[in-house]
Amino acid sequence: MTLLPAIEQETRPDPDASVIWLHGLGANGYDFAPIVPELNLPDTLAIRFIFPHAPAVPVTVNGGYVMPAWFDILEMDIDRRVDSDQLLRSAAAITRFIERERERGIASRRIILAGFSQGGAVAYQVSLSHLEPLGGLIAMSTYFATSDSIALSEANLDLPIEIHHGLYDQVVPQALGIRAAEFLKDRGYAVVFRTYPMEHAVCPRQIAHISEALQRLLHC
Repeated sequence: MTLLPAIEQETRPDPDASVIWLHGLGANGYDFAPIVPELNLPDTLAIRFIFPHAPAVPVTVNGGYVMPAWFDILEMDIDRRVDSDQLLRSAAAITRFIERERERGIASRRIILAGFSQGGAVAYQVSLSHLEPLGGLIAMSTYFATSDSIALSEANLDLPIEIHHGLYDQVVPQALGIRAAEFLKDRGYAVVFRTYPMEHAVCPRQIAHISEALQRLLHC
């Protein structure tokens, strides 16, 4: 199985849960790795955090500049025209991480997807189409780019979902986070929608909420 390069951190030896966390455009797995100690998780929780690095591709809205990206963004209007084929290839690459965690003995319901911005768009696609039930989705400052085309998996119709967004986000407007939440609520998903007085970022209060979510989802 060929995997993208990634950073791994384990909160304890022999983890029995995994969090696959996807960075945003132009970043890499190192962007969120420092958050793990800030989560202040209890010592009883043994989690393997995986922070994959996106491949480098030309990004149209940035003048074709080659940078780490899960997919090309063709237009930055409110509807976010993207290269859907690239997004699906990235989703397949992240699914391989889930498969590898299953091979390592992690139950599917103890695998959580988290994604920021562009990474969140991939996390939506992966988690909501996955054929085994997963533990949860944390979508941060992001948008549901494939909502019109995704084949929603019956295995994850009860997937717990947290959507976080900055009130002053000028990169991914809050309206896109609201749109995703409404799409999912209309289809019966359990969605927690949180906003924070920030721009396109992650803030300390949000990190505390992510910690609470992980502990709740993993029954700690």
